[in-house]
Amino acid sequence: MSYATLADLIARAGEREIIQIADRDKDGTPDPDVIAEALSHADNIVNGYVRAHYTLPFAVVPDLVRTWAIAIARHKLHFQNPPDYVVDEYKDAIASLKDVAAGRMTLPIDTGDVPASATGTVMAADPGTSTARDILRGWL
Repeated sequence: MSYATLADLIARAGEREIIQIADRDKDGTPDPDVIAEALSHADNIVNGYVRAHYTLPFAVVPDLVRTWAIAIARHKLHFQNPPDYVVDEYKDAIASLKDVAAGRMTLPIDTGDVPASATGTVMAADPGTSTARDILRGWL
């Protein structure tokens, strides 16, 4: 499963841009193999950085990972002279991934675990039966 989809790329960049950079056969639609290659490239880069600290594949893809994958795939699709804003997003994604790999940044991963404060064992000690005389010894 890829971290991002064609729909994610279109949502971020717009359909017009994606057609311009991924329609290599000029039929008016993004070429599926071109999109698949860019998304696979992005997945491989993301995995290379995050596998040091996280078990892959993710059960649920964190939004940050999706955002980084979109930036990397978009940069890959702009293989000739990408605009500055595409380069900047790519550099930001790589810098963040380096922070994850170095342990300076953690991903908001939903592991499905119940928070520690909601679990546990309640323990109590019973001192045994006492009479009023035992309790008040020394006070009377």
